[in-house]
Amino acid sequence: MRPEKTLIVADIREKLKSSPYFLVVDYSGMKVPHFEELRTRLTGVGARLSVVRNTFLKIAAHDLEMPELEGSFVGQTAMVTGASDICAAAKILKTFHAEFQKPVVRAGVLDNATLNPAQITELADLPSREVLQAKLLGLLQTPATQLVRILNEPGASLARILQAKAEAAGGAD
Repeated sequence: MRPEKTLIVADIREKLKSSPYFLVVDYSGMKVPHFEELRTRLTGVGARLSVVRNTFLKIAAHDLEMPELEGSFVGQTAMVTGASDICAAAKILKTFHAEFQKPVVRAGVLDNATLNPAQITELADLPSREVLQAKLLGLLQTPATQLVRILNEPGASLARILQAKAEAAGGAD
């Protein structure tokens, strides 16, 4: 392989290695302004859209011992990588596809497990990371709150009984 091609494969390999996920999309038929708009939206959620040659992506994925994505590396291919949140990137791709019918998500890899387009759509339908964290925090706080209420109840009951006795004693005078 020529030196410049080796550098390109090394760059793709580095992008794949630094990302916990990557999505393979077919961008054929997309106009340049739409492509740039998609790039901008993905950048906003910490993801990156890169146009790659199929053979280079195949070599880089094989070098990193990633799962095979049979039939995904055909046509005009771009890959989406990011530092953290696959759900946000999937949501952007789903919304963009609903608006412009492009790009088509072919496959993906998350933590070295393959994802089909239906699974990627499911990820897009998940609530945002912040919402999920808030729900988890609420679930974790619920038992503690109930425990505090249960522990406080005997004292509160005693206080109510004493208050009622005091009021009854004061009213009898």
